[in-house]
Amino acid sequence: MKVGSSSLTTAAGGLDPERLAALVGALCSVDGERRREVVLVSSGAIAAGLAPLGLSRRPRDLATQQAAASVGQGRLMHAYTEEFGRHGRTVGQVLLTVDDVTRRAHYRNAHRTLRKLLDMQAVPIINENDTVATEEIRFGDNDRLAALVAALVQADLLVLLSDVDALYTGHPSQPGSRRVDEVTDFAQLAEVSVGGVGSAGVGTGGMVTKVEAARIATDAGIPVVLTAAPLAAAALSGEAVGTLFHAAGVRATARLHWLAHATTARGRLHLDPGAVTAVVDRRASLLPAGITRVDGAFTAGDPVDLIDVTGHAVARGLVNYDALELPGLLGRSTVELAATLGPAYEREVIHRDDLVLL
Repeated sequence: MKVGSSSLTTAAGGLDPERLAALVGALCSVDGERRREVVLVSSGAIAAGLAPLGLSRRPRDLATQQAAASVGQGRLMHAYTEEFGRHGRTVGQVLLTVDDVTRRAHYRNAHRTLRKLLDMQAVPIINENDTVATEEIRFGDNDRLAALVAALVQADLLVLLSDVDALYTGHPSQPGSRRVDEVTDFAQLAEVSVGGVGSAGVGTGGMVTKVEAARIATDAGIPVVLTAAPLAAAALSGEAVGTLFHAAGVRATARLHWLAHATTARGRLHLDPGAVTAVVDRRASLLPAGITRVDGAFTAGDPVDLIDVTGHAVARGLVNYDALELPGLLGRSTVELAATLGPAYEREVIHRDDLVLL
């Protein structure tokens, strides 16, 4: 379940104890009756830090946002710890950046931590690590983060809580705006105007980000319910509330799903036709011999896009070489490179396990 700042805060921007208590009560009620594992992705850290720092509104610059998050995250977790404790539940804080779940070792750690918390019947409470995230390694909004976490934990359902009760064809207050009860194909949303719907005073998300999050989750085989925070218990109980987005894809490998949807390419590798065929059709690793040009400034482990001869990105992967090192390797076989430069160069530019087709 994902809850936004607007569903947790007062009009003045501070945490609303009654709203938070109602949310926790809904989660604990359903979790207790049905023995379901619940993961909560919660905004609110920056909002909770505004008043203590004397800020009247959400700051625009990243440094002040990080300062507010640093102050507010502790207050947010204290409130959750107290409220879940009233229901006999333990919570665990998990702060994530994009790097935490795209680089292979970090991803394993994040997955292992979440799995262990759930096994020990704790409730993971996840937020973006705003205090250290930069523009290059941030999710941008917690709707997207929630969709990616849903894939990470192989969730059976993602519930996105908003300040409106469902998706509408226009702003709910506009005459003629119709509620959308189900979405089976995102093409049917062509007539839906989602711009400007939702609160923006203390949060970053709106209906646009929620629809995009639903697309990411359903592509991973996870159904999504979009509804208002007061209807959280009804949504978790399976009642017909809000908008249901039906799962569209098959369950993908979670880490590759993250690679496709959570990362921004730091560079581009241009491939010859043979390399494109090997990567796309044969799902093979990318070797230096098939690369014709390198763009960008990246280091080993960064995500890069693989570009075909028409200029389209056909795949994304985690590169094993720095941008400055690669040009001298292009067009050469790994056997030749190992013979002239040493055995360390007898390796793929991108291993197939670190490649996702776009």
